[in-house]
Amino acid sequence: MQVIATAGHVDHGKSTLVRALTGMEPDRWAEERRRGMTIDLGYAWMSLPSGEEIAFVDVPGHERFATNMLAGVGPVPAVLLVIAADEGWSAQTEDHVRALDALGVGHGVVAVTKSDLADPAAAIEQASDLLSATTLAGIPAVSVSGQTGTGLDELRIALDALIRRLPVPNPNARVRLWVDRSFTVHGSGTVVTGTLGSGTLRRGDVLELGDAMVTVRGLHRLGQPAEAVTAPARVAVNLRNVPHEDVRRGDTLLTPGAWRATTVVDVRLGDPGAPSHATLHIGAAAVPVRVRRLDAVTRPASPIVRLLLDTALPLEIGDRLLLRDPGRRQVVGGATVLDPAPPSLRRRGAAKIRAASLATELGHPDVSAEVARRGAVSRSLLMAIGVPVGATPPPSVIATGSWLVSRQRWEEWRCGLQAAVERRPAALLDAGASHADLARALELDDPQLVAALARTCPDLEDNGGRVRKRGHAPALRPDLEQAVARLVGSLQAAPFAAPEQQRLVALGLGRRELGAAAAARAILLLPGDIALLPTAPRDAAARLGELSQPFTLSSARQALGTTRRVAVPLLEYLDRIGITERLDGDLRRLRVPAPAGG
Repeated sequence: MQVIATAGHVDHGKSTLVRALTGMEPDRWAEERRRGMTIDLGYAWMSLPSGEEIAFVDVPGHERFATNMLAGVGPVPAVLLVIAADEGWSAQTEDHVRALDALGVGHGVVAVTKSDLADPAAAIEQASDLLSATTLAGIPAVSVSGQTGTGLDELRIALDALIRRLPVPNPNARVRLWVDRSFTVHGSGTVVTGTLGSGTLRRGDVLELGDAMVTVRGLHRLGQPAEAVTAPARVAVNLRNVPHEDVRRGDTLLTPGAWRATTVVDVRLGDPGAPSHATLHIGAAAVPVRVRRLDAVTRPASPIVRLLLDTALPLEIGDRLLLRDPGRRQVVGGATVLDPAPPSLRRRGAAKIRAASLATELGHPDVSAEVARRGAVSRSLLMAIGVPVGATPPPSVIATGSWLVSRQRWEEWRCGLQAAVERRPAALLDAGASHADLARALELDDPQLVAALARTCPDLEDNGGRVRKRGHAPALRPDLEQAVARLVGSLQAAPFAAPEQQRLVALGLGRRELGAAAAARAILLLPGDIALLPTAPRDAAARLGELSQPFTLSSARQALGTTRRVAVPLLEYLDRIGITERLDGDLRRLRVPAPAGG
């Protein structure tokens, strides 16, 4: 099924035409029938000659209900533009086309209605001329009469050809459903409707709705219940345990954890004349925004600006936005999202530098470009803003754990790590520096990056979470050697039963002593003052190798005969040194056996 919207001036026959095509009443509300005009969004559907199904979102044509119109047009890829033969191109026709052009809608059909009342040739010629400078240039036109039925067969054929040209969404994509209606059905509870643009919804799915998680109790497609609905489609979703008044037009149902809501977004404007305050429209949402120009000196024809949203929205690179002046009630232009997770602009001149960095961007997500611009970024953030991340990174990118790092930034970090270790006082060189201290010194977001960096520095070694110059392994003081011997003796029978901190202190091993023992390679020290035998990685690999692969944290804890306090940092350490690797969720698997020396 494909979904298209109607558009056109009030009383040009949009609802009459939809009714003639589908046999359904698109004006659902009593007030609309009484006044003879569409006020809110209406829906109807039909089968085309090819057997394909098509759903119409019938939008209001009156200027006072422009916000409702934009809520219907926003999520759809194509339009049925209705122009009356006896009136021709009118005020709301112009407004609707400006909105469609701003949103980048490039597929559609012109239906010249009331062709029984006037010669449609002039209206067709006028529409072709006025559409030539928009994204709808060259779309076909058909003359029809909703009253007599003339031309309806030709229109059905044109619609059939239209939907064959529309792109096919990815059924496995993440879901973002913009809610355009919310109401209660007796005996079922809250029902919301919207246009599903990508992905698949299934009964029983758990979705994000703002800060809450909701469950799909039931689905309807074309008025019939469904177990699953694949985009594109008009869909009604019955939600469990959420009052309908808590769901408003413009809210979104999202795949959990797959999107990032933002109140700051950098965009390319299609028109340089945007006001400092506007209303942003996307999907069915309408949000007040402030517009900040990033390069106020050159003022290019398609400027890069930062939008500051009053309400957070889940946006991705390439999204098309519409900006509307709420005072003049006019569309002021479209915008393309370039970065929904932009950096802060605190330093002098940062805005101009930012505009220059985005100057050639057109809103096409690209891993190499994003990593180069950010230096380092997590895979999860890239996927949340719509950048496809493959299993194998491009040559310009280094992948380590959950991070993607540009080669330039990686070399800067390597040099910084070497310098940070060498800057330590001579008395502390042997003990080395902790991952946390080095992460702070290098301004890294994740201390695990330190371990990955250290492995690529031939002059450095990483032992038990402390990095030092290779070859620095000081001898233990006699009293400390005795304390370590007592610890080793306690671990012989149960090598993964790491003593609690109170027990370590009783053995004469405070934090400083533990660091010295780890520096001398007498013990393996993990975060949280977890002290183990130096052979712990080798012994752990042997025990984990006896488990069915992949294994859970719980099964690993039982195999090692230890507690969660010890198992979590130990498994994370094994991940870092490449003995194990983490899969989805809580699952891991053994990659390679531990080195013979542990």
